Amino acid sequence: MTDLYQEILLEHNRRPRNFRKLEDATHHADGFNPLCGDEISLQLRLEEQTVGDVGFQGHGCAISRASASLLTQAVKGASASDAIAMFDEFHRMMTEPNAELNYDLLGDLEILAGVIAYPTRIKCAILAWHTLKAAMDGEDIATTE
Repeated sequence: MTDLYQEILLEHNRRPRNFRKLEDATHHADGFNPLCGDEISLQLRLEEQTVGDVGFQGHGCAISRASASLLTQAVKGASASDAIAMFDEFHRMMTEPNAELNYDLLGDLEILAGVIAYPTRIKCAILAWHTLKAAMDGEDIATTE
């Protein structure tokens, strides 16, 4: 199973989904991970409290790009409140070892659960999520500090 998860992460790094600038975005934020050098610019379009579309650009390590790609797939079409709930659950998955998680809410994001075993990589995985939250909260910048 671990090999399958690794292959999926590598695929999302090689061919990230929604890796583009969203021209008609209603919300935007830039994220930076000073420890790894990952940078992301995330745009989303909220339509009546639903994430109508989402895109990202940037550069970073494989975990950062794969996480951003998986994030865009997870939140596209979700309600704004569900997207925030996903952020909260993903954050718990990354920061609370042995937490009882809602895997129905996480869906494919569970693929990143193994990152918690590598504390220096957690900020790579969570950068896109902090950037999403910042964008939804109307903030322009997010960091993983």
